[in-house]
Amino acid sequence: MDLKGGNFPEIVRRHFAGTQAPDDFLPRRVLGDLPPDFLPKRPWKPASVLLPLVTHPQPTVLFTQRTERLQDHAGQVSFPGGGREAGDRDPVETALRESEEEIGLPRGHVEVVGYLRGYLTITGYAVTPVVGLVPPGFTLATDPLEVAEVFEVPVDFLLDPVNRRVETRELGGRDVGYYVFQYQGHRIWGATAAMLVNFLDTLQAVKTE
Repeated sequence: MDLKGGNFPEIVRRHFAGTQAPDDFLPRRVLGDLPPDFLPKRPWKPASVLLPLVTHPQPTVLFTQRTERLQDHAGQVSFPGGGREAGDRDPVETALRESEEEIGLPRGHVEVVGYLRGYLTITGYAVTPVVGLVPPGFTLATDPLEVAEVFEVPVDFLLDPVNRRVETRELGGRDVGYYVFQYQGHRIWGATAAMLVNFLDTLQAVKTE
C-alpha cells in the first residue's frame, strides 16, 4: 500500500465513509477480543476513543501513555478517550471531548471519517472507536493527572507483520491470546492493540480490493 503523496487520507476517507456507530459490543471469538466466558455484567458503561491518524507525509497513529495514578489501566498505552457524559450528544462528541481534555487536541482539528466495530472491555466499558484524520502542526497540552506522555508510531511500522506478535496470559485458569506491539520502549497491548489491529486489518483489506 502506497502511503505517500497524500494517498493515505483518501484511502481512509473512502473506506470509512458511511460507517455507523456500532451497536454490538459482543465478543466475536477472535484473538484480542474479550473471551465470552469473561463477559462483564450489564449494564455496560458507554465510552469512546479517538483513533487519531496524523497525516504526515509518512502517516502515524497517536497514542497516550496513561499515568500510574489512574484507577483503570494505569500506566498502559491507550487512545485518547473515556466514558460518555450525560451532555454528550453521540460517541463522536465523547471521543473529541475526552481528547481535548486529556491531551489538548482541538476538536476542530480532527476530521472524523467513521467508526470501527465496538469493543467490550473486561472492566465493563462498551467502547466505540472513532477514526479521525489529524493534520500535523497541532500543539498539545496534556492533563498531567491522566497522561504521562503522548507519542506517535508510523503506520508503516504497525502494518509490518514482523512488528505484530501474539502473547498469552492466564485468565480464569486458561491461556488467553492478545496482540502486542513494541515501539521505542512503549508496549501497546490489550484493548488498544485489539482495536488497532482491527483498523490495520481494514487497511490491508483495502490493499487487496
